[in-house]
Amino acid sequence: MIEVEEHALDTLLAEDPGGPVVMLNLLRFRPGGRESYRRYAESLGPEINARYGVEVAYLGDGGRPLVAEDGQAWDMVLLVRYPSRQAFAAMLRDPEYQAVAHFRSEALVESVLQPTVPRGEVVV
Repeated sequence: MIEVEEHALDTLLAEDPGGPVVMLNLLRFRPGGRESYRRYAESLGPEINARYGVEVAYLGDGGRPLVAEDGQAWDMVLLVRYPSRQAFAAMLRDPEYQAVAHFRSEALVESVLQPTVPRGEVVV
């Protein structure tokens, strides 16, 4: 699955603990998909990102997993922080965002988009 379905967005909002959300993005590209994903990221531009408080906390290329089931290697990993789940949902529902979201869909063969709740303490 590549796109966020409306019922999944409703569930995300219903389970809102409040505060910021950091979305874990695991991306597997189609052949030539990196270019389409770059167009998607550039099309969001500073306007959309600023409007919804989007902050890319981490962006990295995936490597060979040390511990994982077969088929769990990802091409790219992103951590994206939003000030709230409502801001994330509003961005996805924004017609300006929807006009460029096709670049993301065209880029990916598979993806994981998982909300995480930031914790104050670090446990090792």
